[in-house]
Order: sequence, then C-alpha cells, then structure tokens
Amino acid sequence: MESVVHGFEVGGVAVLVLGALAAFVHAAWSVRSQGAAAAYENARRNVGRAILLGLELLIIADIVLTITVEPTLASALALGLIVLVRTFLSFSLEVELEGTLPWRRAARDEPSSTRGQAQDSPGA
Repeated sequence: MESVVHGFEVGGVAVLVLGALAAFVHAAWSVRSQGAAAAYENARRNVGRAILLGLELLIIADIVLTITVEPTLASALALGLIVLVRTFLSFSLEVELEGTLPWRRAARDEPSSTRGQAQDSPGA
C-alpha cells in the first residue's frame, strides 16, 4: 500500500506542476488572440483548477496512508488536521475561482427573468 500512497503523491505533485505549466503555456499562447487581461484571468483560473485537483489527490494519499500504513491515533489526528487545512484551501480557491459562495452559485447562474418571476409569485 505504500507504493499506492506514493503513486497518489506523485500524481498530485504531477498535476500541480503540469497543470500550472499548461496554464502558463496556454496563457502565453492566447495573449495575442484574447489580450493580456483575458489571458491572465484564464491562466489564474486554470492554475487554481490544477491546485484543486492536486490537493484532492494529495488528500487521497494521506487518507490511504493513515488507514492502511500507519493506523495510529497520532496519524489519525495529523490526517484530520491536514484534511482541515487542505479543505479550507480548496474552499477558498473555489470561492476565488467562482467569485461566489457555493450555496449562492445557483442564484447567480439562473436567468434574471426567472429570479424576477420567483420573487413576484404569491408563493415566494
């Protein structure tokens, strides 16, 4: 199982590095067609997505390590702390990328005409 954990760790780091590099290459390529501001926003969004995916893989590695390789109370507490920190980072990155809190995303994405009807209806 240690090799599985190592595989997830390598995969997480690879996603972080390759995702960031791909985002920067894509941004450099799109500067001419979209402009610098749009290329920057796209690069920022894509780097954030790579970080989110990399963090998820690293969390999987920590969970597998704690459950199978080192099932002690100290390792479980360390895992809990790591998961809390990484979850907070993931949540913060998602809010930064989406521009809104997850529970407000549906209201932001629904058409304005639908929102107005829902507010004007007698049951609302």
